[in-house]
Amino acid sequence: MNSATFARRPLAAMGFVFLSTLATPGVAAEVNIYSYRQPELIQPVLDAFTKETGIETNVLFLDKGLEQRIKSEGANSPADLILTVDIGRLDAAKAAGVTEAITDATIEGNIPAQFRDPEGHWFGLTMRGRVVYASRDRVAQDSITYEDLADPKWKGKICIRDGQHFYNIGLFASMIAHDGAEKTETWLEGLRDNLAHKPEGNDRSQAKAIHAGECDIALGNTYYVGLMLTNDKEPEQKEWAKSIKILFPNNDTRGTHVNISGMALVKTAPHREDAIKLMEFLSSGEAQTIYAEQVFEYPLKPGTQASKVVQSFGEIHPDKLPLGEIAGHRKEASELVDKVGFNNGPAT
Repeated sequence: MNSATFARRPLAAMGFVFLSTLATPGVAAEVNIYSYRQPELIQPVLDAFTKETGIETNVLFLDKGLEQRIKSEGANSPADLILTVDIGRLDAAKAAGVTEAITDATIEGNIPAQFRDPEGHWFGLTMRGRVVYASRDRVAQDSITYEDLADPKWKGKICIRDGQHFYNIGLFASMIAHDGAEKTETWLEGLRDNLAHKPEGNDRSQAKAIHAGECDIALGNTYYVGLMLTNDKEPEQKEWAKSIKILFPNNDTRGTHVNISGMALVKTAPHREDAIKLMEFLSSGEAQTIYAEQVFEYPLKPGTQASKVVQSFGEIHPDKLPLGEIAGHRKEASELVDKVGFNNGPAT
């Protein structure tokens, strides 16, 4: 059974598939993946793994509650591997006690220390920058800092999605890590009061708003620009992307805030050895090249090239702080978003 077939099965049927797997644990050459990432985005790299090893992969896509599901399934969970985006979700899986710490020389040799859990519970695969989308027509400057976003010169000119979205919470947590909670609170108030309207939409919506003249700059992830530029089904998104340029905040000082897609071994994995083989493969240059081409993200393995589309954005210098350290400030960041009424929009 391939992962695409598994992903299409209704939830009622999934238990049967998993139970048949668990009937002979460790015998079947396959890996069961619980994923927050859409199956079609990871399918090419999983196909390459199966072609190379003969080990099949099965994917269950969830949009929420991944770690809760594994906990409720307990020792009988069919899940071997977690694939997800965002350091917060990886950290949440670790905190829920559903992951197993591993020491693996291959993976550790491929993934720099700042992009993996120091205890070995999770490992990054690719990264994306949380950057500034800027109007090509109305914004002359080609550099910016996150701190600049609170400058009154941007009053009424910034768009952003929900402040509590995990993409933004990751950025706000990094601000706390660098500048402290007090300064970050003041900064959030300034950013809030520079918004053109209440936070809304997704990252693509921010590019659309710039194209429509609703705002001049916005916060968004780098990979969405690649997805928009290559969207043949909705060509209007190509126009949104062409109307903006990417500015990498703090690129020449502490570095631009980045987040990751990553993986973690499930503590009760019934196919543990095969799952680790997949983890090793996913950390390889071959797999990261395939994956990065598919999702328009930056590979983490040193020496592995991003796609030409991503390279066209310019050179990114990632924040040097370990992501695990930044993740420790996420709860505080979320509390600050509520404290300053960020999602209510401008107060003045």
